[in-house]
Amino acid sequence: MASHPHDLLITRSLQAPRAALWRAWADPTLLARWWCPQPWRTEVRAFELWPGGAFHTFMSGPDGASSDNPGSFLEVVPETRLVFTSMLTGGWRPATPWLGFTAVISLADEAAGCRYSAQVMHPDAASRERHEQLGFFEGWNLVISQLDELALSLR
Repeated sequence: MASHPHDLLITRSLQAPRAALWRAWADPTLLARWWCPQPWRTEVRAFELWPGGAFHTFMSGPDGASSDNPGSFLEVVPETRLVFTSMLTGGWRPATPWLGFTAVISLADEAAGCRYSAQVMHPDAASRERHEQLGFFEGWNLVISQLDELALSLR
């Protein structure tokens, strides 16, 4: 996966099989269980898993902090690739997000598990830097581990 200077990239080998990881991604009830670092909680407000469909999560922390994240799915290739963005909402409606990005999630069989890649593209260097300073690598790696753990339990 090629990377651009405005991208953040995580590639990991996960233990869960690709089908189970996809199931945890494609079922909004399961997504709510792993989507944000615990003890934060996720409310899935919209989940239309098709290109142009709404993807809206609301995360709340134990201290009362929250993060509202409306967006849209751009590409859905079951068990292989998922692309979503905060730059549009459902029905291709333009958005003015608090943090603009497009994420490309790729899944590929690897040994008994899966090669999982998350490429997060930003419109400029400042947005990329802000996302990294907000704890991108720590937070996204934590939720990827939560996803793997949940997907392993789905076998």
